[in-house]
Amino acid sequence: MDDPAGALRRFSRIPIPLAGRRPAAVAVALSDGDGGPAIWLTRRASGLRAHPGQFALPGGRLDLGEDAVDAALRELHEELGVSAVRSQCLGLLDDYPTRSGYVITPVVVRVSGGQEVTPNPSEVAEVHRIPLTDLDVPPQFIRIPESERPVIQLPLVGHLVHAPTAAVLYQFREVVLHRRDTRVADLEQPVFAWR
Repeated sequence: MDDPAGALRRFSRIPIPLAGRRPAAVAVALSDGDGGPAIWLTRRASGLRAHPGQFALPGGRLDLGEDAVDAALRELHEELGVSAVRSQCLGLLDDYPTRSGYVITPVVVRVSGGQEVTPNPSEVAEVHRIPLTDLDVPPQFIRIPESERPVIQLPLVGHLVHAPTAAVLYQFREVVLHRRDTRVADLEQPVFAWR
């Protein structure tokens, strides 16, 4: 990963109209450290009302007056205690429409080194630092009877990570690591994530 900002500048992202869905954003937070550049992946706390125990990127719905970058940076700080400013945003990936009624905008941000990650226990059960070398894994695609679309799974941290997180990370891998304009909005989520 020699120039993620350059890869994102040349990428022509596709926004998706809300069409009755709510706007949300996630932070694909790049950090340097031992083992090279990495991103943070969380496992949501079991007490959360929506999607408990699922793997996720720091993120959530947009508050009034926020855009996707504002929301992603706020959620990154609320969930992991990590601070970043708008000028550290490297770019946006394609919007991803979820079965639970959101349109997620992934915001790629480079965070300053040396920040201690302090997960908010009411939102985050686990935090995993995923080196980009580990993120560069081929996805698995399976079929389910409930949908014509392929379900994406990424083998990470000894588990299978599903969409929307898997779709976002797969597109990040394709765009930033391999300079391929791979689209992911048509990749399906597993049925347990439809609510």
